[in-house]
Amino acid sequence: MPHITWEAPFCAEGNNCFRLGTDAAGNGYIAVAGAEDRPITDSVAALRALILEIKAGKADHLL
Repeated sequence: MPHITWEAPFCAEGNNCFRLGTDAAGNGYIAVAGAEDRPITDSVAALRALILEIKAGKADHLL
């Protein structure tokens, strides 16, 4: 697994915390906090768009 630099966890009241990360090649990762050894990978832009929609309350049922 590549070395991933994780950002601070995003947490909402009553929900799981999740983290965004990037590797040296610019790939984006998302994982539930505490399960960073099993991330989902996609482009940073796609993951950031997902997080923004979740934080806006549009998709909180996905996590």
